[in-house]
Amino acid sequence: MTQRRNRRSGIEDRWHKRDGSPSKLHHGGCVKGRRCDGVGKRWRARYVDVEGNEHSTMFATKPPAVEWLDRVAGDISTGTYVDPRRQKITFGEVAEGWKANPSWTATTRERNFSVLRTHVLPRWADVQLSRVAHEDLQIWVNKLVDSGLSPGSVRKVVGVVRGVLQLAMRNGRVAVNPADHLQLPRQKVARRRYLTVGEVDRLAEMAGDHEVIILVLAYCGLRIGELSALRVGNVDRVRRRFMIETSVTEVNGALEWSDPKDHQRRSVPWPRFLDEEINKLITGRTSGDLLFPSPHGDVLRVRNMRRSWFDRAAREAGVPGLTPHELRHTAASIAVSAGASVLAVQRMLGHDKPSTTLNVYSDLFDHDLDDLADRLADARSRGAADKLRTIGPIGLAVAESTAV
Repeated sequence: MTQRRNRRSGIEDRWHKRDGSPSKLHHGGCVKGRRCDGVGKRWRARYVDVEGNEHSTMFATKPPAVEWLDRVAGDISTGTYVDPRRQKITFGEVAEGWKANPSWTATTRERNFSVLRTHVLPRWADVQLSRVAHEDLQIWVNKLVDSGLSPGSVRKVVGVVRGVLQLAMRNGRVAVNPADHLQLPRQKVARRRYLTVGEVDRLAEMAGDHEVIILVLAYCGLRIGELSALRVGNVDRVRRRFMIETSVTEVNGALEWSDPKDHQRRSVPWPRFLDEEINKLITGRTSGDLLFPSPHGDVLRVRNMRRSWFDRAAREAGVPGLTPHELRHTAASIAVSAGASVLAVQRMLGHDKPSTTLNVYSDLFDHDLDDLADRLADARSRGAADKLRTIGPIGLAVAESTAV
């Protein structure tokens, strides 16, 4: 058996020299009376990676050595090869790099950090990437479901794990993402609550001095963070527009200022019945003043707002449990009912593309299906009438008798 000791890809018999004679490992260390062929595992498979580094692994028999080497060669040829040394890093170490994502908002960052601390790192922090297997991840997901964690929460947890492993994949530490194609619990989508115009009016009345906030949220579709960040200088009275350029969110008690969600800066129109109220808000104030400050002149915080007056107004208006964000859904509903196009609703709400609006508010466009059914019925009626005009009464009678 010919062998070469230089760097190469191949399989080597460690118990024999290249001329076939026994090597120093053959029969070495044998005990008298016991059969012993050699010391250690007999077969060494080795290869040279794309960077010229040699790697080797020992096997007791030759077939698994051949299988391992063939698999490595296939990975190299298809571009999915990963240096085993790069997989020695732990999941937790990769997660530290993933946490440094500069595109996250403060709210997203806090949510992801919380998921990592609570659910992910206790199980996977010290596990090497090479040992993070799809099967083990699925078993872990099943345990999360069995523990009573809601389907939505399970999906958020898996999303974090998948994000960390996707970073490892981009950095060449794993060939594929083992968190892909996991079987996840089906999430029950709660039916959205859309207020009617009458319900909005009652809510605004119960809100008292805060009536204008209710009307702006319900008819303009602003996020509460966008409304809180509005300043007098963001108001265009001539065009009846709010210029949405900033958003503010409370995270762990601190205010975080950022661009609007999806970086969708936009102008949002308000209906003319709000003209008087908007004029009152900006009269005698400077462009840098907050348009909707708290009662103490500070930034309006949603938790304080709900505790102070919003939740009470919702109960008194007959819509208990309502959240300020549901008024954004109501704005979409009122706009669609008024005949607004998908594009107009998308621009008002600040979605990144019309398909997002359709996905989020597909139930608001059910009337399109009703219209479609009516149009199909009309098309059939027109077709029958055209047929009657074409063949005439005599021809129709002949056709019917022939068919009989």
